[in-house]
Amino acid sequence: MSYKKHRAGALTALAVSVALLATGCAVDSGTGGTEGGGEGGGDLSITFVPKNLGNPYFDTSSDGAQEAIDEFEGTFAEVGPAEASPDAQVSYINTATQQGVGALAVSANDPQAICDALNEARDAGVKVVTFDSDTNPDCRDLFINQADAEGIAKVQVDLIAEQIGGAGEIAILSASANATNQNAWIERMEEYLASDYPDITLVETVYGDDDDQTSFDKTAALLQTHPNLKGIISPTTVGIAAAARYLSTSAFKGTVALTGLGTPNQMREFVEDGTVTAFALWNPADLGYLTAYAAKALIEGEITGEEGDTFSAGKLGDYEVGADGVVLLGDPFVFDAENIGDFDF
Repeated sequence: MSYKKHRAGALTALAVSVALLATGCAVDSGTGGTEGGGEGGGDLSITFVPKNLGNPYFDTSSDGAQEAIDEFEGTFAEVGPAEASPDAQVSYINTATQQGVGALAVSANDPQAICDALNEARDAGVKVVTFDSDTNPDCRDLFINQADAEGIAKVQVDLIAEQIGGAGEIAILSASANATNQNAWIERMEEYLASDYPDITLVETVYGDDDDQTSFDKTAALLQTHPNLKGIISPTTVGIAAAARYLSTSAFKGTVALTGLGTPNQMREFVEDGTVTAFALWNPADLGYLTAYAAKALIEGEITGEEGDTFSAGKLGDYEVGADGVVLLGDPFVFDAENIGDFDF
């Protein structure tokens, strides 16, 4: 199967440089109010709580968020755990609530574990937006989704199918076992494999917990456990980079295919040296940017999160809230040797 690539220039204009953020520290910018409230009156202090800090994917989404918040003169902060465990975000959410921020933007490590903390924040007047990975819908006001789960699952399965000739054993290297988005994608991958690729067998799904070394070790274990493995899908930016690093210096380079979701800067060397043929992602900077503008619209009372609400997201244009309070960023983009040099994020 061949893939129609979007024009490189459209995303190049939106790409940003990755800036590493100090683990465990809040990063603030802008001139917006810092006093409590969050009552819809205009306190544009927005705190981002990613799954974990020091993760290049979330570094990039935070760059996009800070760009947006600087544009509307709010106050940006980022806090979060060093490791992406189910309840590690709770203390950071509680602290932000006590500080009276205008909104929280959270990528959930677990759909339920942080719900009590988020609902306490909402009871205190803080607007809650999830992005990248959702909670249960009754724990937040909006969810900013990268793309729909079907589209994300389909592009990764189609890529691995193309790379292994439509038949053989594959495995999935995921993030944490409780990650809402990962599990939704994997479920749809399994359905799509069964319906469209009956000659491909998914032999195992393993979890690297979005940790580089753990993901590296899980890749090695997969290849030892399944000697006939022909491909690996890793729908996590940490996992795919770690798996590529292992494959690039192993005897499996060129014989075991790897695809999934990654950033161009992480994956460039592995595409250029032939370890990886193609992979997919949306622009995480755009995801953070859209999340910040959605939070602003909630704080200012422009929207409530009801289906049909519309708001403006700066350079990205206008967006509409869908069913269950979901806002869709757009379709995944496929990166390969022909276009990866055009991107820097």
